[in-house]
Amino acid sequence: MASNVELSELVLWTYSSLEDQKFSTTHHCHYAYVHETRKARLSNTLRLVPHVYWIVVEDGNSTNPLVEGILNRTNHRFTYLSGITPKGYNHRGWYQRSLAITYLRKNAERITRYYRTAVVYFADDDNSYDTRVFTDYIRNVRKLGMWAVGLSGGRYVEYPVAVNGTVTFKAWTPKRTFAIDMAGFAVNLEYILASSAVFGKHCPRGYEAPETCFLEDLGFKRTDIEVFGDKNEVQLCS
Repeated sequence: MASNVELSELVLWTYSSLEDQKFSTTHHCHYAYVHETRKARLSNTLRLVPHVYWIVVEDGNSTNPLVEGILNRTNHRFTYLSGITPKGYNHRGWYQRSLAITYLRKNAERITRYYRTAVVYFADDDNSYDTRVFTDYIRNVRKLGMWAVGLSGGRYVEYPVAVNGTVTFKAWTPKRTFAIDMAGFAVNLEYILASSAVFGKHCPRGYEAPETCFLEDLGFKRTDIEVFGDKNEVQLCS
């Protein structure tokens, strides 16, 4: 375990779900196979990234031993929680993100005790990630970092543009304050600990996409954005 207080830590959240009663037994097994394959793919990427704490929240009554086995094989510290989405939440994963944030606030001292700082990133297992997202971008976020995401919002790529300190977005509904996909930003932990913001049931300000409401509730403005990457660099997550 690292003991160098000059290191920074990446705290990663991932949604997990096997609780879909609409599938027959045969289809449910196929769904589980795809689900576990995605987890394994993400875990294999994370095995190449040092100093990660992984929080996974299962949308169900209990955790799943297959997922727990995958988490154990990463050799990273992790927490595996479960919680069924309550009525009123119409969007997958919003409630589970809130559970993870609440857990992190209660346990931040234990989770980050070896590190001088930590950065929080919401990673879905149906995305693909270049390790440079974690090592070159997320690891260096001081406040609110953003970057390009491929195959998002019906576009080949969505991305923030910084010109003379002003940030605009090439994205779906760019009028949103933060027109970015969940995979396209990370937040320094200190700003999450200083706030009570969670993911609510709805986000009219974000046209029912959660990013704007969450980041505004954390107190961020566009002037807080740190843009990573440039026009000569391909998108590193999709």
